[in-house]
Amino acid sequence: MADDLKRSERTVAPEVQQDRPLARVQAVPWLIVIVLLAAVAWLGWRAFFYQEEGDPVGSAMLAFEKQNSLTVFSSRFEVVAESVDRRGVLNIDLLESRQAAIIPATVEYRLDLSTMDRDRFAWDAGSETLSVVLPALRISRPNLDEAAQKTFTEGTYVSRDASADLARNNSQQAERKAAAFAKNPEVLALARQAAKDAVRQNLAIPLQIAGYGDVTVAVRFDGEAPPGN
Repeated sequence: MADDLKRSERTVAPEVQQDRPLARVQAVPWLIVIVLLAAVAWLGWRAFFYQEEGDPVGSAMLAFEKQNSLTVFSSRFEVVAESVDRRGVLNIDLLESRQAAIIPATVEYRLDLSTMDRDRFAWDAGSETLSVVLPALRISRPNLDEAAQKTFTEGTYVSRDASADLARNNSQQAERKAAAFAKNPEVLALARQAAKDAVRQNLAIPLQIAGYGDVTVAVRFDGEAPPGN
């Protein structure tokens, strides 16, 4: 019986020794998967959430990174246009018609944020002030609300062609007047102030969330002197 036990021990021992290498082999693929997942998670965090400590400029640029354009101001006003149409035979005017139109127009003022590189930001650690220099505002083409226009027509007889010419001339005239009005110094000053306020708000809140505290954001446009100069 002792010989049977010895044979049994010799038979069982090799099986136990074979199980351990097999467990190691089965664990290797899982370790590789875990390492890959950790690497992917780290790269994703680095790409989308990581910010260098003490770099408010980088945080500010990150706030603008996904915005190519920012509409900061919209102006709606009415434009008055007037046209005259004369029609006749052999250079003799037989029919004359006149049309005046009051046409609502809307103009938007936008900031091109694609040009906002690091050179347009400056951080003063002593006063905790972030200075930002903005490019000139871009003014959109006037959007005429011709469906809401009011027209006043005079003339003994206004043909269909004459009516179409009067309407077309008034629209072209209204667009030119609206574009000129959009560059009015008073309206432009309102748009520039709205742009500064929008940029301050868009930068101050992200900087606070990033842990920089209640910083001051000083905004000016190209050509404007820095505050205090």
